[in-house]
Amino acid sequence: MSILGPVLIGLLYAALNSFIPSRHRRPFNALMVAGAGAAYLSGGAFGPLELAFTSVMTVVAFRGLSSWRWIGVGWLLHTAWDVAHHLRGEPLLPFAHDSSFGCAICDPVIALWCFAGGPSVADVARRWFRRDGAERIPEPR
Repeated sequence: MSILGPVLIGLLYAALNSFIPSRHRRPFNALMVAGAGAAYLSGGAFGPLELAFTSVMTVVAFRGLSSWRWIGVGWLLHTAWDVAHHLRGEPLLPFAHDSSFGCAICDPVIALWCFAGGPSVADVARRWFRRDGAERIPEPR
């Protein structure tokens, strides 16, 4: 469950974003990645580097206001920061030893969704079950 749970959380995050209108979905996710950039700030495991990372993530989140790709990059940067904290033994949630490990599994799932353009569940379903015949095999003549 230490891998499946975080993957399911990432998928649930993407699915719940379906309830946010598409015009607001990207700005909302830019704010989320900015918040993720500050998640470790109070722990101070890496001293001044925590501030530097938060600054980088703020720039990435700002760029994410107009680009899903930057939001995806932000989640991948956060994944690297999760791994660093996990290896150092300074988890995201002090009361949950593997919280940084779980976050490092969850964040790339969210990043992949962002690189896909942050589609809603309905958008994904339309792509998979396209009814316009574009992906049908032509019948023999």
